[in-house]
Amino acid sequence: MKDRARIHVTAGGGGDGCLSFRREAHVPKGGPDGGDGGRGGDVILLCDDSLRDLEHFRRASHFKAKRGGRGQGAGRHGADGDTLTLKVPPGTEVVVEADGTRHDLVTAGQRATVAAGGSGGRGNARFAGPTHQTPRFAERGLPGEEGWVTLALKLLADVGLVGLPNAGKSSLLSRITRATPKVAAYPFTTLSPVLGTIHSDDRQLIIADIPGLIEGAADGAGLGHDFLAHVERTRLLVHVLDLAPLDGSDPVENHATVEAELARHEPRLATLPRILALSKADLVTPEVAAATVAEWTARLNPGHRESRDPWESPEDAGEVPVLVTSAATRQGLDELVALLLRRVPLVPPADAGAALAGAGPTAGTGATDLGQLAAHRTFRPGPRRGFTVRPDADGGFIVDGPAVQRLVARYDLDNEDALAHLEKRLRGIGVIAALEDAGFEPGDDVVLAGIAFELDP
Repeated sequence: MKDRARIHVTAGGGGDGCLSFRREAHVPKGGPDGGDGGRGGDVILLCDDSLRDLEHFRRASHFKAKRGGRGQGAGRHGADGDTLTLKVPPGTEVVVEADGTRHDLVTAGQRATVAAGGSGGRGNARFAGPTHQTPRFAERGLPGEEGWVTLALKLLADVGLVGLPNAGKSSLLSRITRATPKVAAYPFTTLSPVLGTIHSDDRQLIIADIPGLIEGAADGAGLGHDFLAHVERTRLLVHVLDLAPLDGSDPVENHATVEAELARHEPRLATLPRILALSKADLVTPEVAAATVAEWTARLNPGHRESRDPWESPEDAGEVPVLVTSAATRQGLDELVALLLRRVPLVPPADAGAALAGAGPTAGTGATDLGQLAAHRTFRPGPRRGFTVRPDADGGFIVDGPAVQRLVARYDLDNEDALAHLEKRLRGIGVIAALEDAGFEPGDDVVLAGIAFELDP
């Protein structure tokens, strides 16, 4: 299972506008009729419920959309470039590395644009007016956005089973659901997350068997980051703890190791509701199991009242229930399933998107119905300023920024008409005024987006 990928995307460039004049019989001086260029194709990610991992990005990592068509005479506009659609599985978190924009795709059909196509250039017919009836320039199309995008698949599970390797998580999952994880007597038997479903009369729960954690997992040791990320979306954790480890390790230290790695990876995980499942109870006597339950209940729930049934009123105190379980004899499994169904809260569909994005205390939906989830949330940084003006070492000025770069890229700088129009546009967006405020005088050198210009104040 491949749950991380890094891809390079390039949107299509916009088509150039056309410089053209009418040529008809008996019309010696026809007006401008150059058409506009088409817009370049976007690169979008589409959430597809038929996919379960990012394996298809192993074969290719560079993707490019089609550019827009060039404008033509007689007012004919260029065709828009085709959109390039890349499919990803539900639960994919998308980060555009250039600006940190993040998309959370959790519902089939959701779309996220990760590279916008460049706009097409305007033909010369667009610039005709009462005082300029024969414009002899047209705009160039702008290049499309490009850059690296990181994809990370995080399972959409309600409950995560965590614990050290060989704690009994896979065996437990196989008995309470129909999942068939690999089970063996050596560490790291489970090398990728396995999902199972608990069914009841009115709802379902998705259970994820997260591969075993070891000390240092938050720093990437063992299976590390690859699978710690999968517990981020869960709304309840079942910590599976071996009652009597065959390697002679201390269960208290084992419990502390896993909890510490969860908290180091993502502080929110430390606040998720917990259930402690003491596994492999068939290997100890009932007296030892009962004493261990009492010990862990007191350790995890100071002030616990013995009279309270933890799965009968789970909302009362937010305690960590402690159960004795055995996959071999099914001891405690029915109680565990009933407790999970009560402890995992139902989230109204209107709140699901916020919860999944980390804006609330829980994530997901009680029914685990992906169709109920709200539209994906997009996180973008604040807007960037259009341009900056600063003096250079030679006494001139440097003007740069997205707005200026886009304008300079639009025009043929060897065309006098185009240069005059460019200067008009620069004045319109405030570049000339900003230069004057900075001390610009006639004759000073000005570099606009890396190109030297002679400007009139």
